[in-house]
Amino acid sequence: MLTDEYQYKILKLVQENPEISQRELAKALGVSLGKTNFCLKALAEVGLLKVSNFRNSKNKLAYMYMLTPKGIEEKAGITMRFLKYKMQEYENLQAEIEELRRAAGESVDEGVK
Repeated sequence: MLTDEYQYKILKLVQENPEISQRELAKALGVSLGKTNFCLKALAEVGLLKVSNFRNSKNKLAYMYMLTPKGIEEKAGITMRFLKYKMQEYENLQAEIEELRRAAGESVDEGVK
């Protein structure tokens, strides 16, 4: 199953550049070409992406990826879930940093005594 993070990133990249190659997408995501292919197929199977063939300028068969109306709607939902997740992660990090600062301050204070 695709995580919200990968779904969000794929849908965002495809929406920005429908002619992006799987190789370029894999590089942008930091994953293998095989995983990228799997993810794109999975998104197409559930109706979030439409895949079209076309010939590019190098006379090679290439693909164009377009978000379907369902994909656009799902991207909006994923964006909100991903934002909430990242905000919670940020708040947790802030709390951890504050705790470390207090502990470091206590260590410095103990060294002064």
